[in-house]
Amino acid sequence: MFYIIGLGLCDEQDITLRGLQAIKNSSRVYLEAYTSILMIEKERLEAFYEKPLILADRDMVETQSDEILRGAEKDDVALLVVGDPFGATTHTDILLRARALKIPTRVIHNASIMNAVGACGLQLYNFGQTVSLVFFTDTWKPDSFYDRVKENADLGMHTLVLLDIKVKEQSEENLARGRKIYEPPRYMSIPTAVSQLLETEEARKEGILAADSTLAIALSRVGGGADNERIVAGTLRELLEHPVENYGDPLHSLVIVGKRLHHLEVDFAETFAINPTTWRSVAKDVYKCSLE
Repeated sequence: MFYIIGLGLCDEQDITLRGLQAIKNSSRVYLEAYTSILMIEKERLEAFYEKPLILADRDMVETQSDEILRGAEKDDVALLVVGDPFGATTHTDILLRARALKIPTRVIHNASIMNAVGACGLQLYNFGQTVSLVFFTDTWKPDSFYDRVKENADLGMHTLVLLDIKVKEQSEENLARGRKIYEPPRYMSIPTAVSQLLETEEARKEGILAADSTLAIALSRVGGGADNERIVAGTLRELLEHPVENYGDPLHSLVIVGKRLHHLEVDFAETFAINPTTWRSVAKDVYKCSLE
């Protein structure tokens, strides 16, 4: 059996009992280490699970999946994923490869940012499509995400924006020369994300995002009641100018608030507002939310 097991969002204790049993029964256990990041050291997981973990980087998962799946038709093999297994298309791909090899598969779910985002007070059924925002470069500024944000905005829906991470990435020079030299990890911050959103709006000029009248909520390390969880709400300009250290440790996510905004959402998120007065006035005057 090939298992893909979600680890949740916080620490080693987030594993489900079903997932823990599958880990203990597995002959090999891989830890996927590039689509998200752990909040704890690998050694703490190994001590809790009483199993050695094999780190699986992007190259192994995407191009060497045969090694991960080796022997899974006879023995149990597990791939551990931060959050939920279906939080990345990579995991769907390896499941399809396993099924093509006639290997039995099982997915064990867990919490992910897709549901933990509810901690900010916005109601999950008011969310539209989730988008990813990558680091811009001088020559590459992809803006396809903007179309999804616009579609959500036209329906009044909130947009969850997942911010880019760069783990085990090579520079263009090292990649061209075939040198296995990797850049230090980089994690997109909230101010960088907001800056890129406003830059894209300036280029597209479709009136979807406005620095002083678009509300947004920043999140970091939500889930599991982590001590270092941070939630900050405000206008895009307020989030842009807010000190980066106040957003906490990565990973960061951002929610662009949609116009279909309920007064209970406003009240709940006001707890996290940089300026509660501005938060409520924009919600009332721009979003036309009837506040009681």
